Amino acid sequence: MKILISDYVDSMMPYHDLEIKTLKEGLGDDIEVEVYVYSDDKREEFYEHLKDADALLTAFIQMNEEALDHAPNLKVISINATGFDNVDLDAADKRGIGVCPVGEYCTQDVSETAIAYMMALNKYLKGYQKMIDVDHNWDYAGLPANPRIENQTLGIVGFGKIGKCTAKKAKGLCAEIIAVDPNVDKEVADSLGVELTTKEDLLRRSDIIINHMCLTPENHHYFNSETFAMMEKKPIFINLGRGLSVDEGALQYALDNGQIRAAGMDVLYDETPDLANHPLVGRDNVLITPHSAFYSTTSTEDLMRLSSLNIVYFLTGKIEKVFKLVNLKK
Repeated sequence: MKILISDYVDSMMPYHDLEIKTLKEGLGDDIEVEVYVYSDDKREEFYEHLKDADALLTAFIQMNEEALDHAPNLKVISINATGFDNVDLDAADKRGIGVCPVGEYCTQDVSETAIAYMMALNKYLKGYQKMIDVDHNWDYAGLPANPRIENQTLGIVGFGKIGKCTAKKAKGLCAEIIAVDPNVDKEVADSLGVELTTKEDLLRRSDIIINHMCLTPENHHYFNSETFAMMEKKPIFINLGRGLSVDEGALQYALDNGQIRAAGMDVLYDETPDLANHPLVGRDNVLITPHSAFYSTTSTEDLMRLSSLNIVYFLTGKIEKVFKLVNLKK
């Protein structure tokens, strides 16, 4: 039995000891665990490593029908991330391949990042740091003043586990918290002191907007030129969901034309972006981090352990123990 651990170099775990230990404890010492660094320009080489794999552990490699055609032995794809839009679920279903993302390992970490972004962008910390470090300019009035956070309305788009956790942390910091999520009951939001509202109302009322949505076909480019134009209060916009939830061209236009006052992104379109030529890089009112909102010692260990256990449980027939199986429902 062979388990393939593979991803882009920047998305690989910093070490693989815990993954290998968990896999061998659950499946036996005689299994083969191979670690392969993936790149798009070596797709055919990746197929050679994939062809005899019983399981694949990855986060971002695109597993479309062509890739699955090169994996005749594959039984399960374990995603060491919460999103799974990189896998063609219909193609996996046809082949009986289970797809198992990790649904809960970094809720606290991402919500902490949301609050950190909110505070840093409202106080223009990046712009002030440039004034000090680069311009050697000591001038508190060198950047525009914003209202206190306690006088602002926070809008959360996507009110799942992470959205709820962010709301709990923001309670007492913001004047009010509103949210949009068609899958959440009003009673649940009310219990957290959060008002459920419509997309249009949230865009109109919010001083700060945080995206916590998972990516689905329905919310691809959810934030586009039309939605940015509806943001009456010129809010801070923070994306901690998926890069493709945001039309980056529309975001650039919104920044250039004052439709929003600042932006924070932990995700971009591409997991290997050309930062030297990216139009959102280098702006005083934009914070970008390398998909690191999840990153802590605790979350990293949980992620490696849970994603490896998903493989163990699936391959040993203990499907009820798999953290989350998003296909093979029929």
